[in-house]
Amino acid sequence: MMRLYVLGSGSRGNCCAVEAEGMALLLDAGFSAREIERRADAAGLELARVAGIALTHEHADHACGAPRLARRLGVPVLTATGTWARLADAMGTAAHVPIGLRVAVELGPFRVEACPTSHDAADPVAIVIRTSDGTGVGLACDLGRPTAAVRYLLRNLTALVLEANHDEVQLRTSGYPPVVQHRIAGSGGHLSNRAAADLLAELHHPGLAVVVLAHLSQRCNSADDARATVAPALRRAGFVGTLHVARQDVPLPVIEVVGVREGQLGLAL
Repeated sequence: MMRLYVLGSGSRGNCCAVEAEGMALLLDAGFSAREIERRADAAGLELARVAGIALTHEHADHACGAPRLARRLGVPVLTATGTWARLADAMGTAAHVPIGLRVAVELGPFRVEACPTSHDAADPVAIVIRTSDGTGVGLACDLGRPTAAVRYLLRNLTALVLEANHDEVQLRTSGYPPVVQHRIAGSGGHLSNRAAADLLAELHHPGLAVVVLAHLSQRCNSADDARATVAPALRRAGFVGTLHVARQDVPLPVIEVVGVREGQLGLAL
């Protein structure tokens, strides 16, 4: 069994963690090291147990705390090679462990897999963490478009943290300049609520127990709107697990990642 910690997610910072067998792995570090420490303490996550920091890409809202935190904890940074090239100068003495397509990494109880995503970063990836008991947790944010590789990586997971960045109507009426709207909605940008709902319906299988909607736009989305779009699509697909929406300013309560038992009910709305 794994525990999933969502310490915060949105355009001003993103950080999650998984924990199993007394060890933990950070997934993105988009707050300052001090803020991640504060949020981890509030959520009950012991950073002394962290064995590594896995980064999806180099943008500050996903990576700004990684250099200092990696050095402070004495742990490696797991990234695609292009991401590391952008961050290496800031990382100092921190060790790099490459991840990417066809490169699976074993770190403590965790098996880390990744694949490229469509986003306007150097070498962005989606990440899946698996443990020996078959539990799998996926993180896919700043996704642009869900490619065939992403769909393949995210299959058969127990829990999935997926961005539902914007409501399409709110984006069009947001006041953002057209070039910014195009960037957000384009193939190198972010998934809308509707696109996230469609992808989740496609990825649903009987063992999917937890879905966390993440990276909500403060200006072009809300938790209620994201739920209102995604929950019906999941329900129609047969989802009987729990649906959560990540918050920007405070961590979610720790999520126990266990498979859906036969007959289990309770789509959390």
